[in-house]
Amino acid sequence: MSIGILGNKIGMTQIFDEKGFAIPVTLIKVGPCVVTQIKNLETDGYSAVQVGFSPLSETEQEVKLNKLNKPLLGHFKKAGTTFCKYVREYRVNETDNYLLGQTYDINNFESGQSVEVSGKSIGKGFAGTVKRHKFTRGPMAHGSKNHRAPGSIGAGTTPGRVYPGKRMAGRLGAKNTTVKGLKILKVDSKENILVVKGNVPGKPGNLLNIKPSKY
Repeated sequence: MSIGILGNKIGMTQIFDEKGFAIPVTLIKVGPCVVTQIKNLETDGYSAVQVGFSPLSETEQEVKLNKLNKPLLGHFKKAGTTFCKYVREYRVNETDNYLLGQTYDINNFESGQSVEVSGKSIGKGFAGTVKRHKFTRGPMAHGSKNHRAPGSIGAGTTPGRVYPGKRMAGRLGAKNTTVKGLKILKVDSKENILVVKGNVPGKPGNLLNIKPSKY
């Protein structure tokens, strides 16, 4: 199976290999996920599998269930599940191997496998050009009037305007980011935890999308 799975970031720690070297790792609590919809060429024009994930407790799910409209209630009821807080769609070549209500969990991954992890990065707020784009600061002497200022943004009379896409101050972080080529070091089937080498986007508790790497 080549579709991905959803999970939450637990945090980072380190483990030691056989030679005693420290390896930074990220712990991810994944799944289990449920197949909530199967799309094919005849009905939708493309082949895809929609997967639902709900990290909520049974009590929280009942509260959310009362707030859903009838189309969503029917959608989850058809899949054989009550409520999924998050849903993601994955393009596939064939849908013959998937069934509505099918559980997709951590057992579909193995140690040594390469994955790519997507999630929202940590928001840093409004940042200047030095922090956001690694601009060089000006002289720090007393006579300098340009310490961390962005400097000129125009190009003179011609063209007489600022080109779109100019690197300036603005919001830093809080956007979808993907880290590719991460290696799975351990699969804990009992606790549904993936141990991934390196770092992944976001703070602890952040929603992550884990997919098998294409490379």
